[in-house]
Amino acid sequence: MIRSRSRLRLRHLLAASALLLPLPQARAAVLQLPREVPQGGLVIGRAPAACRVSYDGRDLRVGADGRFAFGVGRDAEGPLQVRSACPGHPPQVQHIAVRSRTWPTERVNGVPPKTVRPPPAIAARMARERKLVAAARTRNDAREDFEEGFVWPVHGRISGRFGSQRIYNGVPRAPHSGVDIAVPRGTPVKAPAAGIVTLAKRLYLSGNTVIIDHGFGVSSVMLHMDKLDVTPGQRVRQGQIVGLSGMTGRATGPHVHWGMNWFGVRLDPRMVAREHPANTHRQARRKSAQTAD
Repeated sequence: MIRSRSRLRLRHLLAASALLLPLPQARAAVLQLPREVPQGGLVIGRAPAACRVSYDGRDLRVGADGRFAFGVGRDAEGPLQVRSACPGHPPQVQHIAVRSRTWPTERVNGVPPKTVRPPPAIAARMARERKLVAAARTRNDAREDFEEGFVWPVHGRISGRFGSQRIYNGVPRAPHSGVDIAVPRGTPVKAPAAGIVTLAKRLYLSGNTVIIDHGFGVSSVMLHMDKLDVTPGQRVRQGQIVGLSGMTGRATGPHVHWGMNWFGVRLDPRMVAREHPANTHRQARRKSAQTAD
């Protein structure tokens, strides 16, 4: 009986002393990351010197200033896991929430039937061209051109949105991989950011196509142009004219398709670029109306 009471007192003492011990502190995050990113967004983070950072099984390039970047696909689900191994810190896994988006359906009628149900010879050509495009997006240069931000290649009405389910001539196809901007034929098309041209070629579906690599796996592509004014390997500055708009390839009217990628991950330019002028004008009108009231 005495022994059992002693044990009980000992338990009470241990419990009371545990209350006096300092609570373990939450480990400070090593990487600077956003708390949330939308589907189709580009994450730009920062790491301390000499850190190794990885996402989705890929080691990320980390710049001299600690910057790194990676893309979040249309159908990505959170939380995303970003791993780091930094001198003086234990390995960490940090999480980013993913904001889900809704994707409308867009019906596009009147495109050439061979671009929807291609015969064998054309299908083989399209397969070869897909490999060319994929190869142009494998570059992983240390250039940090993406850090200067992105401008719109042309200004016009948004006629097609990233991520929408496309139905061509009644046949469902892959979701739309960029934004379509309706502009008159022959409108100068500008480089959204500085970079190196990795592809400038006429392709079957996309017509005259330009891909510009902005470093760290981030790239832009402009499609359906009438004319190309750049060549592979050429260095371009932001805002430099790379061609003229048109309706080559699978298109029903003159426009520029602007897409963005992080390697093979398709991104939404509207989530990455500076505000579209139409939205800016709309907001200005709204403020003016509010002031008038």
